[in-house]
Formats: sequence, C-alpha cells, structure tokens
Amino acid sequence: MTQPSLPLRSTLAVLFALPLAIGVAMSAGGDDREDRFAQLREELPSPSTYRTASGAPGHEYWQQKVDYRIQVELDDEQQALRGSERIRYQNNSPDSLRYLWLQVEPNFFAPQSHAVATTLAPNLDAGMTFQATRALIERRTFDGGAKISNLVDSGGAPLEFALVDTTLRIDLPEPLLAGQSFEFSLDWTYAINDQRKFGGRSGYEYFEDDDNYLYEMAHWFPRMCAYTDYTGWQNKEFLGRGEFALEFGDYVVSITAPDDHVVASTGVLQNPDEVLLPVWRERLALAETSETPVLIVTRDEAEANEGTAPSGTKTWTFAAENVRDFAWASSRKFIWDAKLHEIEGGDPVWAMSYWPKEGHELWEPYSTHSVIHTLNVYGKYTFPYPYPVAISVNGPVGGMEYPMICFNGPRPAKDGTYTARSKYGLISVIIHEVGHNWFPMIVNSDERQWTWMDEGLNTYVQFLAESEWEDDYPSRRGEPAKMTGYMTSAAQVPIMTNSESILQFGNNAYGKPATALNILRETIVGRELFDFAFKEYSRRWMFKRPEPADLFRTLEDASGVDLDWFWRGWFYSTDHTDLALMGVTQYRVDSEDPEAEKGRRRAEREAEPTTLSAARNRDLPRYVSDFPELVDFYNTYDELDVTAADVRKYEKLLESRDEAQQELLKSQLSFFVIEVANEGGLVMPVILDLEFADGTHEALRIPAEIWRSNDPTVKKLVISEKDLTRVRLDPNRETADADLSDNVWPPEMEERTFRLKPQPRRGSGANPMRDAQKEAEKLKRRSPGGDSGGDSPR
Repeated sequence: MTQPSLPLRSTLAVLFALPLAIGVAMSAGGDDREDRFAQLREELPSPSTYRTASGAPGHEYWQQKVDYRIQVELDDEQQALRGSERIRYQNNSPDSLRYLWLQVEPNFFAPQSHAVATTLAPNLDAGMTFQATRALIERRTFDGGAKISNLVDSGGAPLEFALVDTTLRIDLPEPLLAGQSFEFSLDWTYAINDQRKFGGRSGYEYFEDDDNYLYEMAHWFPRMCAYTDYTGWQNKEFLGRGEFALEFGDYVVSITAPDDHVVASTGVLQNPDEVLLPVWRERLALAETSETPVLIVTRDEAEANEGTAPSGTKTWTFAAENVRDFAWASSRKFIWDAKLHEIEGGDPVWAMSYWPKEGHELWEPYSTHSVIHTLNVYGKYTFPYPYPVAISVNGPVGGMEYPMICFNGPRPAKDGTYTARSKYGLISVIIHEVGHNWFPMIVNSDERQWTWMDEGLNTYVQFLAESEWEDDYPSRRGEPAKMTGYMTSAAQVPIMTNSESILQFGNNAYGKPATALNILRETIVGRELFDFAFKEYSRRWMFKRPEPADLFRTLEDASGVDLDWFWRGWFYSTDHTDLALMGVTQYRVDSEDPEAEKGRRRAEREAEPTTLSAARNRDLPRYVSDFPELVDFYNTYDELDVTAADVRKYEKLLESRDEAQQELLKSQLSFFVIEVANEGGLVMPVILDLEFADGTHEALRIPAEIWRSNDPTVKKLVISEKDLTRVRLDPNRETADADLSDNVWPPEMEERTFRLKPQPRRGSGANPMRDAQKEAEKLKRRSPGGDSGGDSPR
C-alpha cells in the first residue's frame, strides 16, 4: 500500500566532504518549552483498588444496583402520563448514605426550569418562522414538569424530600449502610410535550391529516442518580445537553395504552397473547426463520387502524434485565417488521422497526437491515450484543438511544420519493443510535459529565460500520480531513470539557474524538493492535462505569504503545495539525577524484545563465587585443583544469585509505536532508511519500516521537542511490493536516476558478417608487372598469 509523505517548501543542492564518522546533532531545547511528551500524571486520577493503573476495574470495584417496577398509563386524549413505581436501591458502595437522589427530567419542560431560564435569546435580526415564534410564546406557559405524590417507604410511611429543579433528594429515616437496600414508591403525572414545538428527547407528534398521535417516551419516570467512586452523587441538573448517568438494574414495566395502539419498548414482551392479534403472532413465528424482515403489522392494517376509535385499553408488560434505562413508543399508526437475527458469539436477537405510513418507502427497505448490520459490525469490534431485542422507531425525535430501543427521524417526501441525503441519513442515524447500546448503555460512561465518551466512541465505530455497508459510503465523520476546519477554528474548547460547556458540540463531542480514534487505528498504533486494545476496553467495562483515564490507560496497556502525548494534544488542547515542508537539501560524498569533481563543477559553471550585462558586453573591443604583451599565465589558467599534481594527490589519497573507505569515496549515494516544521502545535507522525527520478516511490513513516525534543522544526536524513524529484507530506490525508499548500516539494502551482458575473445594469438597485407604480398599475387593471378608484402614488 502506498504510504503518505511530507510537505517541502524550498530546494537547495549542495555538496559536502563526508567525514568518516557521521554524527547526529539534536537541539536540547529550552526550559521554557512546552513538553508535549510529558506523561499524564496530574491530569489523571491516581489508581486505586477500584480502578487500576492498567485501566481495568480494580479488585474492589463496586457500583450500585436499582430495580424498578412501574405501572404507567398513557392518556391519548390529554397527552399525559400517570404512573406509579416501586424502587429497590441496593447500596453496594462502602459508604453509608443519609439521603438518595433521583433524576426528574420531565421538569426540564417546567416554565421555571433552569433550562428555560438559561436559554439564550435567538437571533431575531435574522428573522424567525411562524412555527418557531409560536413555540417560543407557548413555551412560557407549557408545564411539562412532573407532579410527585405519595412518596413513601416500603411500609407506607411518608418520606421527606426536596425538589431541586430536575433532581429530587429523599431524606432517609436512617442511614443506608453498605450492603443494605432500601425500597420506596411514588406516584407521578405530567403533560407530554409536543416534540415538534418544544424539542427534547421525548414527546409526541400530532398527525393532522388523520387526527392521530405518535408517542416516543424517554426519561419519563423518576429514576435514581448514579452514585460512584469518583464523584459521589452525580446530581448535576439536566440542562438539555449533558445526557444521563444511571445505574444498572432490572425492570418490569406495565404500559396501559388505548387498545388500538401498538407499543414498542425496552425489554421482552411478557404477555403477547393478551396484546397481540393472532395474525401478528403467526407472522412473528415466520420471522424466527426468515432470511429477511417480515411485516408483523402491514401498511394496510396500520392505515385501517388510523381511522378506528379505541374501545378500551390494553396493558403491555415488558421485562428487562441489567439495563440502565427504559424507553418506549406507542401509536395506532405503527407499521411493524421483525427478524430474529443470529449473531456471532451470542444469542439470537430480535431486530425490529416501527414506523408510520409517512416513513414507509424509506423505512421498510432500510431500517431493520440497518439494525442487523449494526449488530454484526459492533459485535466484531467490541463484544456480542447481549440483549434479546434491538428496535428502531420512527417518530418526531431525530435520533436518540436507550437500551434495546432507539428513536430516529428521517422520512421520505410526501410523494414517497427520497433524496440520497435522506437515505444515508436514515442508515447512519440508525447505526449510530443502535450503536449506543454499546456506548453508553453497556459500557456505562457518565454522559452528564463526558459527552465524548459515548458520542465520540460510538461515532468512531459508526464510521467502521458505514465503511462496511457499501463502497464510498458518504460518512460525515471519521476521516481526518473532515476535522481540519473545526480544529483551526477559534471557538473551540478541549475535548476534555464538561458537556454543558462545550462549544461546537457536534464537532467537539462526536467528530474530533472519532477522528482521533481513527487516526490511532490507522496511523499511530495500527489496525491489529488498536482493534485488540479497543476490544479489551469494551470487554473490561461491559456493564461497568469507565472514566476517561480508564480508556486512556487501557488502550496503552493493551496496545503496548505510549500514547500520553496523543491524549495531551488531541484531548487536553485545542492545537491542530499543520506540518510543513521547509526544504530539501541534497548532499553527496566528495570523491576527491579531480576528474569527477572538477568536471562536475565545470558543468555547473557552464549551466549558469549569462547575465544581461555580460551578453551585451560580449562584442565590446578589448584593450589587451591591442597590447597582447599584457596576456600572461592567468589569462589561460582555469582552476577547474585537472593537473598532474591533482592526479598525484588523488592517487596518494587512495593509497592511504582501506578498501571500505575507497568504496565510500566512490559512492554515488545522495544524502537528502528533509526539514519539517510544526506550525499547528499538535505533534503527529511525519509521513512522507518520496518520488524518485525513475518514477518509483518510497514510503517513509516516522513516529511522532521525532518531535520529542519539542523543537519547532526537525530534520530527517534520507540516503538513496536515486535522485529525489518530489516529496509529499501526508499524501493520504491521514493526520488531519489543516494546510496542504506546504505539503509538497517542489511547490506546486495552485489552480482555482473564478465565476464570470453579468454586467450590472445602471440603476438596478432597489427602487421603491417604481415598485409602487407597478403595484398601482396592477390594482388598476384588476378593478372594475380598469379604474382603481384611488390616487396613484407619486
């Protein structure tokens, strides 16, 4: 495979007498230079019995466990939820807890929430749509906050609590000791938000054409905050961007909905005979062995269902084990397909999709196949999917993930056609959201603190999955060249920034970390080593809670490559890659052979251009022509003529040298010194493609440690028997180099185009008087009798 090369700016060809011993000089660097290769010590927490220096969970690692039993009723008339839940909290920490914290994310939609209070003003100077303006007005009064009641312990005794924006503290009657559990229950209700108006990760969509609703329900119930060894209670309020930090547990959830609704959910349906029509169960049996997805609810059935009125309700009961969250969707509009998919190294998985007719032409061919593809590829690079179900649902939420279920938004146009952007947008968002089952639903990172730990890692594996879908898949993120614009922009912060403080959220938390991992795989570590290390990280932290240090340490531990310099540059700074070729200098051994060396110098002299003055002076009369006696030895002497003394000196030199030294003096080798500058601040490997006069290429891949002395420039020696004609830096664009103009030697002419504009007409600017006259003429022609009945504007 052709490897990339480095940029060069200028050329200088010189000769030198090569000494017998060749020494290498290196700048020691000043004390005031930033050490980009310093080990990460202060930046990372100290290893402990909970988290080891290798990045693995320690022998005393612990995490809490929370089990839920929930009954919830969907009010399809008022678009509201009413629920009750019983929670069993197991304290596996070594600490005694005097209180518990819960997340109550529906309070995000309360008028007085901090999320509302801290929302910045829109750019009204740019104008707003009617819908957006109306949503702003209605948001002032819409109350989607949860109303908590009947908060009692297992014996029915009331519990004291305090509501703090999107969190709730329960004061325990007595401390919960290590190893003990505590059970309590509560009731709650809230109005579901119109997702099309108010946004969010949850809500309903109203279909005016058939007067129906589709519900996608997430963070819909009060649930326990995480309590961890590294931060204690993670009770940071929900402001909309930093997502969730949750505990694993077992769920049994009963969802009561209108009896003509179809419900999709986290978990396994426990009562199919009570809620599924016989024909649906028959089709599910066919889907167990089918090679392709089988429609369980057909489009015709779903469209017929849209016009019905419910006669009552049905309760769908789902159970899920060892999950950190629970979500569901419900609508009478759902078309539903399914396939039982065999996965390598794991148990079969039900791959399923649910969508309304508005999504049919795009969703029937692509959704469930995208789910299956994700199961295959993610399992290959991490671990086999451990859950029994993987679901994709179309609704108002553009893309959001939960255990075993995700919500995805792309649809075709109303006429059933779709663009390439819609097609690949759907495939990509399904890969991404199903992929979140691995990160963070199983590898349970803290999204409230570190968005990149789930979004960035997931986007990286998404890029791998997209690459295996078809040739030339139009991936948005992953390729280094697509990150250069962001990495050279002013408004950015390091990746290691809390979720709520990130600038350019998508580039920072998704694109840059995904690009970094891809560069590690392709350029720094190599595919085989990196894939092994990434799989080791994924397996180590299955169903556990890793921190950034655990990822950094594991990838180094399992690959055997010191990457502290990489984490420091890519994750802790806003430096960017910009290596530049400063010059190429060619050296040859001075053979000291007078015939060869003086002949070469004579050829160089003769190749020098004649100056303008010398050319014009060529025919001038010369004084010595009139007085030839003035011509002496120096008028015919040429220092480049080979003399007998030169020959004797050379023969004596050869006699004094051994055979090896004589061969070196006669060598035809060229010594090329290539100088490279680091203009972006980010140390990266120097990757060069060397092209020689005979058309051959040589790849030169130099590890980033060439910059270990922290000098602004480095020089690399290349020895070759062939003439070097071109050098290219990073030819395959694998290092995110932001400026390619200085990546080639000799420099190449840049080619651009410009557009011809039509000649502007005189007086072609705005003319309100003319416009008013034209409008008056139109009104006059439209009025009876051709008379507008009013005065014409002046």
